[in-house]
Amino acid sequence: MIAVQALGALFFIGNIALSTLGLQREPIDWRLYEFMEIGAAVALLIGLVMSTRLLMQTQRRLGQAQARLQKASSGFMEVLEQHFVQWGLTPAERDVAFFVVKGFSTQEIAGFRKTSEGTIKAQTNAIYRKAGVTGRGQLLSIFIDDLLVDRLTELAAPEQNELRSRQAQK
Repeated sequence: MIAVQALGALFFIGNIALSTLGLQREPIDWRLYEFMEIGAAVALLIGLVMSTRLLMQTQRRLGQAQARLQKASSGFMEVLEQHFVQWGLTPAERDVAFFVVKGFSTQEIAGFRKTSEGTIKAQTNAIYRKAGVTGRGQLLSIFIDDLLVDRLTELAAPEQNELRSRQAQK
């Protein structure tokens, strides 16, 4: 497609360049020249149509990817909130836990919350205790495990439905 467009563009650019520079070329039959112009124009139009289709397809895929990302993001936030409620975190601990999950350091979290690092350390320790973990890595693994289990359940659902329908037919 690109080669066809390039040839079409080169035909017109070459013709203009030859005329501008005053270079003479061997005259050709005007009908042949008209067919060449039509061919070059058609090549450019085909390229335009194909490029437009490709752009529309890319935009559609981008929209789908953004929708999946939004769904995953909102799903992750739901998982976070469920655990925060289950663990009985205070509003301040929820904020700190969210920043911890996002990967911010104690110093950065203290800056965001406009409090001392000691307070943040005490809150993170309370979060770890309530969650039943010993550190950041284990805390993150809780959320990752939940997301993986959800995804594995989604993947297994069609197979389980098929197995159930086969068993029902027996």
